[in-house]
Amino acid sequence: MTGSSISSKASVRHTVPEQRRAHERSAAAEARRCLADVRAATERLDQAVGELDDRRMHQPSLLPGWTRGHVITHLARNADAFVNLLTWARTGVEHPMYQSNADRDADIEEGAHRLAQVVHEDLRAASDRFADAGERLTDSQWLASVAGRGSTVFPAANIPSMRLFELWVHLVDLDVDFGFADIPDEQVEAMLGSAVSRLVGRPDGPSVHLTVTLPDGEERVWDLVGGLEGEPHPVSGKAAPVLAWLTGRGDGQQLDGDVPVLPAWG
Repeated sequence: MTGSSISSKASVRHTVPEQRRAHERSAAAEARRCLADVRAATERLDQAVGELDDRRMHQPSLLPGWTRGHVITHLARNADAFVNLLTWARTGVEHPMYQSNADRDADIEEGAHRLAQVVHEDLRAASDRFADAGERLTDSQWLASVAGRGSTVFPAANIPSMRLFELWVHLVDLDVDFGFADIPDEQVEAMLGSAVSRLVGRPDGPSVHLTVTLPDGEERVWDLVGGLEGEPHPVSGKAAPVLAWLTGRGDGQQLDGDVPVLPAWG
């Protein structure tokens, strides 16, 4: 074996770990950047919840069958569920999001009827636990694989963006003078991508060729492939009403094109 061959193989061996470390640093940096967005969204939510008295806390939200207390309690338990996944990523020991769907639903129902101050304090404490758990992960731990409620496997680096999506969508659900148009412009495209990803591949969903005008006037296109037969439906519109339609919070009347009915969100 020639000296040049030995040198070439040694170079490859050194390159692979370096590429892995670069990937870890990049994923970790993006996750931590998104954690900053989560903190800002949490502060906006905290402000809105702090303005609710007992009467308003137990009034209906925009989600059928749920009061504002249900929505806020769900957000608290969702934070704790993500803490479980972050702990899994940090320790390597499996921690499921919830013990069961029944336990999750029971916790939300039980917590929804508390005094407004107690519901608010619960949300704050859970949000703090989430922030602390995120700060503890190393670069490599952000790439650890975890599994969500549907057993879908994904890297822990996805968790901050998943939490951010929950915060903004459910802040809209609280019906407290906050709509999809109030989401920071620079986060809208990622929100749209997350919403589309939850509908792609649904056997009960239509295929859609979606063109969205972002707040800055730029256009983005997504192909939402569903399981129903037929040609893709061409749909276009501005970001806020598109997000409302994709998440089941709007009927799509503000959109252009052949707007189909989407499967239930969830």
